[in-house]
Amino acid sequence: MPDATAAQVDAFIARYTPDMAAAITACRRRLRERVPRGFELVYDNYNALAIGYAWADKASASLVSIAGYPRWVTLFFLYGKGLPDPEGLLEGEGVRVRSIRLKSPEDLDRPAVRRLLELALAPHEVDFAAAPPLQTVVKSIAARQRDRRPLPRG
Repeated sequence: MPDATAAQVDAFIARYTPDMAAAITACRRRLRERVPRGFELVYDNYNALAIGYAWADKASASLVSIAGYPRWVTLFFLYGKGLPDPEGLLEGEGVRVRSIRLKSPEDLDRPAVRRLLELALAPHEVDFAAAPPLQTVVKSIAARQRDRRPLPRG
């Protein structure tokens, strides 16, 4: 990852509380280990910092992503509707996408979550193998954004 891109992504993450920044970083590290080739597509959106893992440098090639919100990280399966989910971990009612709100980065190490990741990535195993070593690309930065730190409760 070029130094300027790395610094830019680090700055996006630094806007979160220290605990959330650590959680996002740990989730990202785990997914980068799981997806060593392809593209890490970064979207600093209005609601969240979203980081997708794709076999090509385009949003439609993303298969899984994480999104950092002020109080949690969510793992998204962008084609998750048809994934077998015997433990009932996947949430969502949309046409395609399913998600898991992670309680901690260690949730990514749970056997059921690892299996869902394997199943989600498997259809494009050959595409990932042919892709370059993982490259991070900042795809968009929203002009307006919600605060990355949670509002006080009460």
